[in-house]
Amino acid sequence: MPSGLQRIFDDIAPRYELINHAMTLGLDRVWRRRAVQLISPQLGERRLDVCCGTGETLLLLERAAASDLAVGADFSANMLRLAAQKPEGKSVRWVRCEAGALPFADESFHLVTVTFATRNLQSSAAGLEGCFREFWRVLRPGGRFVNLETSQPPNGLVRRAFHLYVGAAVPLMARLLSGARAGYAYLAASIPRFYGAEELAAVLRSAGFAQVDFERLFFGAAAVHVAQKA
Repeated sequence: MPSGLQRIFDDIAPRYELINHAMTLGLDRVWRRRAVQLISPQLGERRLDVCCGTGETLLLLERAAASDLAVGADFSANMLRLAAQKPEGKSVRWVRCEAGALPFADESFHLVTVTFATRNLQSSAAGLEGCFREFWRVLRPGGRFVNLETSQPPNGLVRRAFHLYVGAAVPLMARLLSGARAGYAYLAASIPRFYGAEELAAVLRSAGFAQVDFERLFFGAAAVHVAQKA
């Protein structure tokens, strides 16, 4: 991972949710709910949310259908502390670890999720594929990996407008709402460099997932990928 990334997320943790909501005009909440709809969480399943942050997605899943085991994993102690302080977070097991070296046995979970963190895992397709293989490892046969992330709009004009907005809005929000300017400068730079939906689907297939589908959101500014372990 990029040097200092853990420190960046520890620094921005207190206002992480606020700034995300502000810079997406609340759309990140809409996209998370859509991802949960596509997941169709089942009662009694075992779930792992990697790079869980403050637990927004995992707690949405728990509200939709209670699991047998819910685990939120992140490398940021500050993020995990905030997640555990939420009233609904008391029943979740919060684990501090690296996404590429999960401390769980093979075939431990029915569902693995990552939301708005995949672009921070690795800077190359080969490195990202290694993380996806780790998610594949801890999934049971027939289990699903669901990824929600910013993407690249297929239309060139829309893509350029999206990149211009990110370049202007993210640093502005960081300046107005947070003192962690360097952290959000990094995040703003990572969005235009990330894969489009088709490219990310190809990386998932290379990592061993048998079936990969995706849905573009908001003209392709974000995408939900659903990948199944054979």
